[in-house]
Amino acid sequence: MTSLLLSTPAASRALAARERVPLYQALTALALALSALCLLWIPFEARQIAGVPVFLKPMKFAISFATLFGTLALLETCLTAKARQGWVYRLTGLVMAAAFLAEMAYLFWQAARGEASHFNLSTPFHAFMYRSVMGGGALALVVGIGLIGWIARRDEGARLGPALREGIWLGFLASSILTLVIAGTMSAGAGPFTGSHPPGAPVLPFFGWSGVTGDLRPAHFLSLHAMQVLPLVGLWCERISPARARGFTRLAALVYAVLTLAVFAQALAGRPLIAL
Repeated sequence: MTSLLLSTPAASRALAARERVPLYQALTALALALSALCLLWIPFEARQIAGVPVFLKPMKFAISFATLFGTLALLETCLTAKARQGWVYRLTGLVMAAAFLAEMAYLFWQAARGEASHFNLSTPFHAFMYRSVMGGGALALVVGIGLIGWIARRDEGARLGPALREGIWLGFLASSILTLVIAGTMSAGAGPFTGSHPPGAPVLPFFGWSGVTGDLRPAHFLSLHAMQVLPLVGLWCERISPARARGFTRLAALVYAVLTLAVFAQALAGRPLIAL
């Protein structure tokens, strides 16, 4: 009897829907797998680019993508089916997935060749990949973050408290706008530094941020992770002071944006985040 019920078209569609892995979960798993692959390969790779292992940059980007898509996967579990099935939401996910795959493919390709991926304009091909594929992909990703934050804000049936919803909306919006400004400045200047960073000069461990001159990457880091920090602030505020949670979350968003812009201005002034 059970097998007969499962053989009906409606039951088959329901079973397929349950077994389908959500897009953002799949992208998170893929990004984690790529970061693990880089981590395992780095000890066996002697080549370097700008003094660091060639596969360190792909690993950092894979970790960043895993954080991004993991955040979106968590949010997706709180949204209503209507919001998840909307054409804007689904199209945004597909565009972000395509941008992720294209960027990681080029990062791995360049690492395997022992060549830089970012700010590499040495040939027409490299200029096209950096400016159009990677630049366009980055634009699609940050706009997509803003769109999903907007969808979460408008999804009245989402399982989100008022402050958490506010933190998601403001965090995603801040990530989108601040990243456009800061990453756009980095691209326009063809590099992260706003002063001279001599070869061999001290840098912050792991991050590689300059310890001797202005570096735009700390501000870029803060802008990217507003989408994780501010929702967590909203969730925390709901637990300690539910009546004032939304106001505290908005204040935290303002402070975070000012802090990010201050770090950005410090870099533009040619001063390192931490002098070494």
